[in-house]
Amino acid sequence: MTDAGADADLVMADASPPAGVALATWGLFVGFAFLQLAGGLFGTLLGVRSELAQLPTALSSLISAAYYAGFLLGTRVTLEALGRVGHIRVYSALAAVLSAAMVAVGLTAEPAAWMLLRFVTGLCLAGLYVVAESWLNNLATNDNRGRLLAVYLVVSTGAFGVGQVLLFALDARTATGYALAGIAASLAVVPVALSEHAVVPVVRGDEAGLTLRQLAREVPTGVGSCLLVGLVHGGLTGMAAIYATRVGMSPARTGLFVAAPNVGGMLLQWPIAAASDEVDRRAVGAVAAAASLVAGGLLLLVPAEHPAVLPVALVLGGFSFPLYSIAAAYTNDWIDPRHVSSAASQLITLYGLGAIVGPLVLAGLMVVAGPAGFWWAINGIHLALVAFFLYRMRAWRSPLVKRPWDEVSLPARMFFLPGTVVALARRYRHRHTG
Repeated sequence: MTDAGADADLVMADASPPAGVALATWGLFVGFAFLQLAGGLFGTLLGVRSELAQLPTALSSLISAAYYAGFLLGTRVTLEALGRVGHIRVYSALAAVLSAAMVAVGLTAEPAAWMLLRFVTGLCLAGLYVVAESWLNNLATNDNRGRLLAVYLVVSTGAFGVGQVLLFALDARTATGYALAGIAASLAVVPVALSEHAVVPVVRGDEAGLTLRQLAREVPTGVGSCLLVGLVHGGLTGMAAIYATRVGMSPARTGLFVAAPNVGGMLLQWPIAAASDEVDRRAVGAVAAAASLVAGGLLLLVPAEHPAVLPVALVLGGFSFPLYSIAAAYTNDWIDPRHVSSAASQLITLYGLGAIVGPLVLAGLMVVAGPAGFWWAINGIHLALVAFFLYRMRAWRSPLVKRPWDEVSLPARMFFLPGTVVALARRYRHRHTG
């Protein structure tokens, strides 16, 4: 029932480096931009290449799912390595292996090799996410956590979308695109390695001590929402290129289609995250998931060639992609600062588990219902997210609105009313049942 005990003493350690958050994180943000540029280009190239090779839907979805299967191992390996050699060395090693795996895909035409190398890229990127998110959460407080994670995700989604758009200038069947992705991944090491302010705060305690079961007991909202978010994002990013190719989009339009949700996420990440620092994050998550559901319903009804498809896909991603930062920020609001790295590992593991299943669910519905099955699945998962956030707001009665209407920012006001309505409904129910 609870999202950590009501008497939990969650005093954040003063871990901010002397140089300040901006100087301490610029190298990480620039490096991650290169990594996501590489990831967006690489993933879209391989998705289109799978379709051009006329692979069965089931095999294409397995190749996509292999990426997220790598998440499961990557989070564990990284968490153990962090304690031995530190954040920056782990980051550099994973980026180097990622670069090699991307280049190797361009040198082979075997689906089995693609699946193995996709697994390796998932392992490396999951580890890099653990490094980045534990790094940032050690620097954050509950008052700025959403916004700091938003900057990280704006950089990530924006660069990922740029990588996807580059598809139109490349042939997915040649090695050139994969070599460019490998080069970008290699360059990601430079800003982190050379930044004199890239010092990760050291937080005392047993970083590996928080198990998934303990996290679920302390913050069930974070665990459940992160799993569902992984499910919808894994399906959306893993199968979008296949869906677009199947409904007859050109390579150029396919690149724009798969990039649109990420660009939308980049545009709305900051205002939605800023709102979640002022209004209960669960209320913000419920409204964002509901808006994604509305956009997905429109995309189910509108023909794939309609001019409105791209802007509506942008809106869908704009409200959906911030859901991960909401789940992560909410979780870190409630945990002991000593467990930041292990919590990041568990959240990424949950996201990866959901993202493994997501492409398989979408592939199954696309086999049964045709291309429309893609949107039926996306809409069903967003509906589940709305229901889950609303349930958790009723189950755990922490304050939904942190400040009065005239003290919250403009982005927060669009989420203020739902939080107030739920709070009044909850109070009414308590009076008539208690």
